[in-house]
Amino acid sequence: MQEWSLFRITGQPDDIGYRLGELARPVMSAYMAQSAAWQRVSQWRGHPFVESLRRAAEAHFPALVAELEGMAAGLGWSAQDVFLWNCRGELIHNAPDGCTTLAAVAGNARFIAHNEDGDPYLRERCFLVDVQPAGKPGFVSFYYPGSLPGHTFAVNRAGLVQAINNLRIRVPAAGVPRMILARAVLDTRSLDEAVALLREAPRASGFHHTLGCVGDARLLSVEATVQRCSILSPAMGVAQRFGHANHLIHDGCDREAQIVTDSSRDRQARVDALLPSLRTPVTDDALLRVLRDEAPAGLPIFRDDPLDPDDENTLATALFRLEADGVAMQVYRQGHCAFDTFIPKTAAAQATF
Repeated sequence: MQEWSLFRITGQPDDIGYRLGELARPVMSAYMAQSAAWQRVSQWRGHPFVESLRRAAEAHFPALVAELEGMAAGLGWSAQDVFLWNCRGELIHNAPDGCTTLAAVAGNARFIAHNEDGDPYLRERCFLVDVQPAGKPGFVSFYYPGSLPGHTFAVNRAGLVQAINNLRIRVPAAGVPRMILARAVLDTRSLDEAVALLREAPRASGFHHTLGCVGDARLLSVEATVQRCSILSPAMGVAQRFGHANHLIHDGCDREAQIVTDSSRDRQARVDALLPSLRTPVTDDALLRVLRDEAPAGLPIFRDDPLDPDDENTLATALFRLEADGVAMQVYRQGHCAFDTFIPKTAAAQATF
């Protein structure tokens, strides 16, 4: 099994986007040609709702719109089409982005573990990137070709870890696209700053964010959707370990229309059954075993069926261990550890007054 290379990218937003586009260019045409999701998304060209999403993105995160425009130049695509693709969660409510995330506290140890589930075509065609924007903490992230980093799994140099789960919200709204919000979180320097961003920005659809940060004892489960931003942590009564698939589960979620697929329902039920049975203290190996579970019945947590009903397979598994001075990060591919590093916390939290 080939080790996973890390591509380092620095500069201003358009420079970063251009290099991301260059990385994706060799696979993008074939990827889009076979993508049923792109066929549906591309039908939204010129729609007033897309223009409202762009206006919100430009008003709140102009640097990230510039990053997308740089990506378009690097890809040789139109900026309109790259923006459309990065709004797929708002435009097609059953977008093919899955994932299962676990979080656990074990004494002084804190873990976040994540299966990244996506289009099976992208197996061996995704990247790990080390992005260092000028004046920001910088981060290491999984990168889907043509999509802003951040809506998968990542850690920044302020010690902030984020893992994202797709939510299939039926009724989007004019606001900031969720993939831009997830990328913006990686520019924050603390859990409080990340949560404030998710609470205050107008949200166009929804993601689940699992968040942790070096120097902060909390692990947060955040369902940030059009209607609400629900935040739970162990200190608020959640067990010292929790998991999340691809549908809303926090109290009060029944008031928001969503799609719950059979796979998401089965994976959530299996996670809820397995996590309490793990020995205490929880270990990283135990969490990885849960993410590799193939289930005695129903649809599995680890997804490798070419006929998966959501058209998704597990492309990578990430394990983050939050330590006193940084984050240990491992990424597995087909059961093999293909990337192993330690990212020290080097960016200080910003003062608030």
